Amino acid sequence: MEVTKVANQNNTVISKKRKYSPLKEFWRSWRRQKTAFWASFFILLLIVIAIVGPYIAPFDPYEPDYNSILQEPSKEHIAGTDEYGRDIFSRLLVGARISLSVSFLSVILGAVGGTILGLISGYFGGWLDRIIMRSSDVMFAFPDLLLAIAIVAILGPGLNNVVIAVSVFSIPSFARLVRGATLEGKETVFVEAAKLMGASHFRIMFKHILPETLGSLIVFISMRIGTAILAASSLSFLGLGASPETPDWGAMLSLGRDYLGTSSHVVMMPGIAIFITVLAFNIVGDGLRDVLDPKTKNE
Repeated sequence: MEVTKVANQNNTVISKKRKYSPLKEFWRSWRRQKTAFWASFFILLLIVIAIVGPYIAPFDPYEPDYNSILQEPSKEHIAGTDEYGRDIFSRLLVGARISLSVSFLSVILGAVGGTILGLISGYFGGWLDRIIMRSSDVMFAFPDLLLAIAIVAILGPGLNNVVIAVSVFSIPSFARLVRGATLEGKETVFVEAAKLMGASHFRIMFKHILPETLGSLIVFISMRIGTAILAASSLSFLGLGASPETPDWGAMLSLGRDYLGTSSHVVMMPGIAIFITVLAFNIVGDGLRDVLDPKTKNE
């Protein structure tokens, strides 16, 4: 609690205790992270664009215009047009919804699966811990993108299978993170007290241990979204994700690579969108780590 001193009418100093608010404390700390603060505003703007993009796009992102093929950026087409005369800016607006929804959904699924496995592994230990961790080690042996390509190759191309692939290779990372926090948390006094009071294993894991890992999870999720955007775009670039006519940022890169020497804007625009978005999520993740990680605070 914060203590403030207030003088009354008789000039007597009275101490008043202000109630501690975690949200206010977070907001004060977050405003000090200038770069991350503005990066978070960009992400909020991007989310708004993803929601309203299809409604504010100046042109139909799917309709070809053969009279406007490969036009350079201009007042009419501020990001130029592609090889079919489609407005690139309109396709970027609509593609924001696709890229963000795929990455958000895949990371959330990976976080849920990895958190449950990490809690079980760290809390119960023994043979369960060995099976889960050795399975994670096997998955860690493969590069993330290579594992995603293998999964999509088995399941077939498509955005739904991209979500599954990205979520699967995210699970081991979340499992290892939560397992470490669980091993530390289950030795605390309040967990031992809960056991003595007869609390169930489920209640101890999700009521007492899981909340202690939320800070690290939020940081990791924010940084993992950038990785998911890169992975999903890479799969679409290779023809394993969105179909070519879909205004997905990775698919736009794939279609425009043949015109890199003559109409570089076809590749540059979606490439810049991917770069800035991934950079923003990584910056926000670093800022959240500085604010939420108690080890960083004490340094």
